[in-house]
Amino acid sequence: MTEKVVKVRKKHLPSLERGFPLILKDAIIDENNVKEEGEIIRLVDEQNKFLGKGYYGKQNKGIGWVLSYEQNEQIDSAFFERKLKQALNKRKHFFDHTETTAFRVFNGEGDGIGGLTIDYFAGYYLINWYSKGIYAFQKAVIDALGKLVSWKAVYQKKRFATKGTYIDDDDFVAGERGIFPIIVKENSVHLAVDLNDGAMVGVFLDQREVRKTIKEAYAKGKTVLNTFSYTGVFSVFAALGGAKKTTSVDLAKRSLERTKEQFRINQLNVEAHDILVMDVFQYFKYARKKNLTFDLVILDPPSFARSKKMTFSAVQDYQNLLKEAISVTENEGVIVASTNSSAISMNKMKGFVEKAFKEMKTSYYIVEEFSLPEDFRTKKGFEESNYLKVLFIKKLASFLK
Repeated sequence: MTEKVVKVRKKHLPSLERGFPLILKDAIIDENNVKEEGEIIRLVDEQNKFLGKGYYGKQNKGIGWVLSYEQNEQIDSAFFERKLKQALNKRKHFFDHTETTAFRVFNGEGDGIGGLTIDYFAGYYLINWYSKGIYAFQKAVIDALGKLVSWKAVYQKKRFATKGTYIDDDDFVAGERGIFPIIVKENSVHLAVDLNDGAMVGVFLDQREVRKTIKEAYAKGKTVLNTFSYTGVFSVFAALGGAKKTTSVDLAKRSLERTKEQFRINQLNVEAHDILVMDVFQYFKYARKKNLTFDLVILDPPSFARSKKMTFSAVQDYQNLLKEAISVTENEGVIVASTNSSAISMNKMKGFVEKAFKEMKTSYYIVEEFSLPEDFRTKKGFEESNYLKVLFIKKLASFLK
């Protein structure tokens, strides 16, 4: 395949040489040399010294990803097969689990190909494409996967936006069409998954260890508030862990039936729990008005969300969200504060916590913290790849003066 040569600005050479895999628009002198997403680009410095090669594909603040630092390595079908094989070998033990049948088998730049992830759901594979550039290699990736595994079916999500919206096509690619929802297991808990119903599938696999911890160590006998609850999976784990009652709150209307579904497949009494379709911030106001408090409050908001009445940005608004949570958390209760924003470091997250509790004149301590599980491999030297930060925070009965 023909390689287009592009030059990298001098000030960006140190990060590239340290293995920073995202090709930033500002780093390239002559982006106009590249015309189509999916083209192979050869990165050189201003003296034409080879730096690496990758592909051109617009994704967030990048215009592509470095795939290789070997001058003679070809980006072809054999390349994709090697990368997938390496990733699958690192996750062999996951396929042997009988009580967990959903996990990530390929995690973008952490496995050597930025812009591409592949998840496994009990024999079904879901491929996520994050740019037109990586999607140009669709056939090579699917052919490589087919040589390495057997599947019931393959589905895909095109997560590169057209006019700001998700490309909502038929997501079926190969195999035999599934009858959805399919039921997978996570640490013995049953989860309903739909691979062909819009952008989301019903569960975020990166929170597996957090859910397990809530079930095993924090839920028993507790009242639980699950905000931005999506399909209520945190609530299900809490209920199975012996929670006295869970309350799930999400603005999306479809969250009601999807949450009920998750409860039912685990043989839980839906009527014993509250599932509310409403704005989370409005619910906090309602809870304070009714003097409702909770032993465990779960905060897992999207990085960015917009409703008719307000816009939420994790970077701008997480501190205020924490203050709302503190106001409805019992003394000695726990707040599980989570973000998937790559723009928020763990230190910044802890800063939000410190400021929020200080403003609420309340003491606290961090009980434990989590990041991505082992199947979500990250790239050394690229902090953005380790995007998940979760803190378990105990609200103390003593108050700051």
